[in-house]
Amino acid sequence: MFAYIKNILSQKCPRCHRGKMFTHKWYQLKYVVAMPDKCANCGQRTEIEQGFYYGTGYVSYALTVAFTVATFIAWWVLIGLSINDNRIFWWLGTNVALLVIFQPWFMRTSRLIWLSWFFHKDDDKHKKNNAL
Repeated sequence: MFAYIKNILSQKCPRCHRGKMFTHKWYQLKYVVAMPDKCANCGQRTEIEQGFYYGTGYVSYALTVAFTVATFIAWWVLIGLSINDNRIFWWLGTNVALLVIFQPWFMRTSRLIWLSWFFHKDDDKHKKNNAL
């Protein structure tokens, strides 16, 4: 599990754990999800079929909901929330600003999670065993 999370956070190929999955830096917003056609190290194609990454919308949604819940709990524990005062609106504004700032990271991470569900490091072992 730790290797899976480390691989996603390092933005490496889910199959060989070495090749870079994105062609540009995350702050180049025009190319935030630009990926090479295949991994430079193992040759794994990054887009399996047209529309392959449509499912990343669900993954991105889950990541943003988890982030929102985490910031709400952190705000509640550290600062406190009350219906009678306007602190909840400060949390809401802060959360929206953080979601906008971290959106490129959420987009990239959701692509990597989606791709890693279809390809694993063990795929090479299964191909070798089936060839024998």
